[in-house]
Amino acid sequence: MKDDSQKMDAPFSNVAVAGLGLIGSSLAGALKRAYPDIHLFGVDPDSRSGVVARERGWADEASTPDDPAFAAFLADQADLLIIATPVAAVDGYLKLISEVGFSGVVTDTVSTKSHILDSARDLLADNARYIPGHPMAGSEASGIDGARTDLFEGANWILCPDGSTDPDSFQKLHELICGIDARVVSLPREDHDRAVAVVSHVPHMVASSLMRLALDHADANNALMRLAAGGFKDTTRVAAGSPELWCGIAFDNADALASGLHEMEDIISSYARAIEERDAQGLKELLRISADARQALPAQWVPGSDKLLEVRIPMINRTGVVAEVTTIASSVGCNIQSIEIDHLSEGNAVLSLMLTDEGDIGQLSFQLIDAGYTVSFRPIEPKEHAHV
Repeated sequence: MKDDSQKMDAPFSNVAVAGLGLIGSSLAGALKRAYPDIHLFGVDPDSRSGVVARERGWADEASTPDDPAFAAFLADQADLLIIATPVAAVDGYLKLISEVGFSGVVTDTVSTKSHILDSARDLLADNARYIPGHPMAGSEASGIDGARTDLFEGANWILCPDGSTDPDSFQKLHELICGIDARVVSLPREDHDRAVAVVSHVPHMVASSLMRLALDHADANNALMRLAAGGFKDTTRVAAGSPELWCGIAFDNADALASGLHEMEDIISSYARAIEERDAQGLKELLRISADARQALPAQWVPGSDKLLEVRIPMINRTGVVAEVTTIASSVGCNIQSIEIDHLSEGNAVLSLMLTDEGDIGQLSFQLIDAGYTVSFRPIEPKEHAHV
């Protein structure tokens, strides 16, 4: 975690956060803590959320979405809009920025991408500066009252660039997110909803199902619930989330979620069969595979800053470099701590990635070369890099 006394130059000067729920208000607070000089405009249909955000110092201005002051801020000042709303509210904001001629970068925190991608294609004149995003963080709490400025520390933050993404916009957004101590993971847009179904949406439904199982077996005095130990409480914590919110998420990602739940049925059935058949070896193998995979997960993401590696890649007359390169890096487990683009001429530039000591560098090199890139690697001292 960064010392709050450390001041960083902000990659964006005037930021609007649309939606001051748990994610949006936590993000507003994290941004103001990391970049005190940012001018942040908070927007929410609930005027109380705007008042609270200003009282906490998380927003310099706040309004409801239909306030002319918000439209004026987008038209005249804002260089970044972050849409942190449920899917149902997305279209209204995309229409507004199109109407006022907003020319900055747009990103979002929406947990499913199918609808917002379709809407962005239909409603935005320039999709090069729309970069879909999704922080893999949350809480059983909801709204601004549950918000925390440290919510994203150590969390993975998915960004979904594509071949049309403006490289400089991606660089600045990457820097902004890393500045609040989150870790950027690049993921192809078409893979997003399937991936989050497995690691977020299915687990929520499983947690809810476990609570239902316990509830079905509890007596009037809830004696069974009092037996619940830490493991059960940890496993079912997210089941306390908003039913309205999660119903919306489930239907927004219905196909991927239903498919994942059917897969989960098959997996649970394999455990049940092994137990019914008293197949000790089979059950041990099922448990071993899961135990090994769980133990391999890091307890917390802590990037190594003593073994930085710079990767330099020429970007000569080739579009989609940032999307392709950062996705390859994420796929082999490499963490990009920062991105720099050195523009040599109108058509030529060099993409420079600063990597921490994670991931398979050999695979990264192989896949980049196999994709047709010329790459060079250079170890570097942390003190030489401004963002460390």
